[in-house]
Amino acid sequence: MKSTDRSGMIRNFLLALALLLPVCAFSQALEPSANGVLGADGVLRGPETNLPLPRYVSLKASEANVRRGPSLSHRIDWVFMREDMPLRVIGEYGHWRRVIDNEGIGGWIHYSLISGHRTVMIAKEDTKILSRPESGAPETALLETGVVAELKQCNTNWCLIEADGHDGWAPKEALWGVDPQEIYN
Repeated sequence: MKSTDRSGMIRNFLLALALLLPVCAFSQALEPSANGVLGADGVLRGPETNLPLPRYVSLKASEANVRRGPSLSHRIDWVFMREDMPLRVIGEYGHWRRVIDNEGIGGWIHYSLISGHRTVMIAKEDTKILSRPESGAPETALLETGVVAELKQCNTNWCLIEADGHDGWAPKEALWGVDPQEIYN
């Protein structure tokens, strides 16, 4: 390869790079920040709601588009199709919430499609629901992986849940939709 060919290629590369840099900088400026704001209490809070980040919510609708970015102009990546499914809010931007499901799949969803009503998903196969929050208590139900239950209360190790008319206590580690250290009343 001649040196003149090489210098021409380098010049073309630098010209193309110079043309692309402003586009990249502009697209980064439009990228919404999912970062929260550290509150006076030391808790990371959403810039729009002042609610803790991350936090759990549930899907209000039986069908919800999950978008690549926080606007209707962004492409739909997923469609959640399970009413009351627990979701974890990890970011906020305007009327949009960045959420993930129990598999870590997610994106941006309009805030009107989610609810503060708490639900959990059974994460361990054949989870026993007990009459009291202690090992060896009588079993009230046996729930399969993927069952969605209403979250009523949680102490350090156990959560009171209700699913399909059955209520009882489940070990916290068998549930997705509640943090290990979370106390919920």
